[in-house]
Amino acid sequence: MKKITYILACCSLLVGCTNQYESNTMEKQNSQVSTMLDVHSYADFSKAYTTHLFLDLTADFDKKILSGIAAHTIQNNKANEIIFDTKELTILKVVINDKGEEVEFSLGEEDEFKGTPLKVAITPNTTRVEIHYSTSPHSEAVQWLSPQQTADKTDSFLFTQGEAILTRSWIPTQDSPGNKITYSARIKVPDSLTAVMSANTTVSKNGLFEFEMKQPIPSYLIALAIGKLEYKSLGKRSGVYAEPSMMQACYNEFEELEAMIDAAENLYGPYAWEQYDVIVLPPSFPFGGMENPRLTFATPTIIAGDKSLTSLIAHELAHSWSGNLATNATWDDFWLNEGFTVYFERRIAEALYGRDYSEMLALLGFQDLTHTLADLPAEDTRLKLDLEGRSPDDGMSDIAYEKGYFMLRMIEETVGRDKFDSFLKTYFEQFKFKNLTTEVFLDYIHDELPATQNMNLKEWIYKPGLPENCPVVVSNKFEKVDEVRISQTYVTTPAVTKDWTTHEWLHFLRGIDTSWTMENYAKADELFSFTTSTNSEIAAAWFEKSIRASYQPAYEALEAFLIKVGRRKFLTPLYRAMIESGKKNMANTIYQKARPNYHFVSSNTMDALLGYSQ
Repeated sequence: MKKITYILACCSLLVGCTNQYESNTMEKQNSQVSTMLDVHSYADFSKAYTTHLFLDLTADFDKKILSGIAAHTIQNNKANEIIFDTKELTILKVVINDKGEEVEFSLGEEDEFKGTPLKVAITPNTTRVEIHYSTSPHSEAVQWLSPQQTADKTDSFLFTQGEAILTRSWIPTQDSPGNKITYSARIKVPDSLTAVMSANTTVSKNGLFEFEMKQPIPSYLIALAIGKLEYKSLGKRSGVYAEPSMMQACYNEFEELEAMIDAAENLYGPYAWEQYDVIVLPPSFPFGGMENPRLTFATPTIIAGDKSLTSLIAHELAHSWSGNLATNATWDDFWLNEGFTVYFERRIAEALYGRDYSEMLALLGFQDLTHTLADLPAEDTRLKLDLEGRSPDDGMSDIAYEKGYFMLRMIEETVGRDKFDSFLKTYFEQFKFKNLTTEVFLDYIHDELPATQNMNLKEWIYKPGLPENCPVVVSNKFEKVDEVRISQTYVTTPAVTKDWTTHEWLHFLRGIDTSWTMENYAKADELFSFTTSTNSEIAAAWFEKSIRASYQPAYEALEAFLIKVGRRKFLTPLYRAMIESGKKNMANTIYQKARPNYHFVSSNTMDALLGYSQ
């Protein structure tokens, strides 16, 4: 039986969602009692839930632990117990209210994905629960890096990655996207290092940093990084953090960030988070980017030197509306975060760089989607998922991103762009700082855009595969790339490629088939230096083709790439290519060297792929 979201309040500082939309009575949500069921959280929101979190933590780089206090201000519905999510945390004691009254607590049975429930005895009058705890050195959310694993190689580094349900491994919290809270923090770090969070910095001196996030966010967006960092402003409300040796390259790469923010606001309304900064992390960061409010976490693999990979920043910026403002209520509804964000990202790209550019992105996305549809079991190719008993990471595929995008594009093409833009602007305002399920979305869009009632949206959402009315993307630029590759014009006239963008090169590489000989590989490598490319997207695409074709001159660079880069998007296809082409021993040899550099998000996926066990 599918578990769905029950009634959720939409109070701006409380849990925000409803499973029943009535366009003329949205004000009713503000008086509803919050009673949410999230199969990935132990919390019982009908009894008691957090509204504000205060963290007082010390980072110990020698022991690789964070220790201190997580103090929860709670909405208490006359309960005798409140339940928090934890994973591999050491709970020292729990006190309630301001008098420091120590109370009983218990830890329940451990679940592989959900971790362990922390049950705390409270009284019907309890309004504050203070948990004294420390993390494990092996916390799944926290990666502790040695100086050698950083760009500058002078100081240690720490970063967290909470999505989807990993925040509970560094904070005892009610770790559900449907529980939006405000938070503040006091973080003590070694004097030589800087701490940053997904919040406003209010104090910064002598290794003590204080933060405040006034807008309510889900716990997966609480984020911390500590390292030798510099900051450089990019404009009136944006800037970049990076290690000193990376700063100039990062600054140059992101100099169009203010223009991106302006383009986003012109599309769908004011930016709600005051400041938009980016921190470029060490290469072990497992994702391209993470949309932590006010401070996007980004991989250094997007620093290509020519701004060609900054559509990733447009994606994370778009999350400031889709995902961070209007948020999926549960991880079964993940497509509501990502499908909207991909659509928004491509509209930003079109506004800044033109329709040809955004259509190349869309066609590359469709290519990714077709591969994902072929790889996944049918039930996982639906937009609305049923992930009970599974890790939410199982739903983080191109289905949520690209199938979601193409459904929204289909709606836009059917009702017209002006009407759809008007709908989206209203949608983001209506669900600002709130949560929604897929069912709420369907009710809302059918009310606001009645024409969608005849667009088989339920087939898109609840059935596997792609419906027949999926939009078709055509790129004249890619057609010319195909002509060059097939005719091999690039051999006799290499200059024909001199103005190609990264997207055209990716299409060129993806089109390489079994007709290519070793001579073809060697000649292309000689002409375009694919093996030594500093563009990570191009290098990864080339390495995958080289693995499958057994083009050995690329192997040394491939190994170096896999040891240095921890971005799961690149790791999965490369290790899979080695397995599928009979090179599993090669994969295991490289993985033994590379695994210590990977964050849990990546190593967990690669462990399963390679059948690795410690």
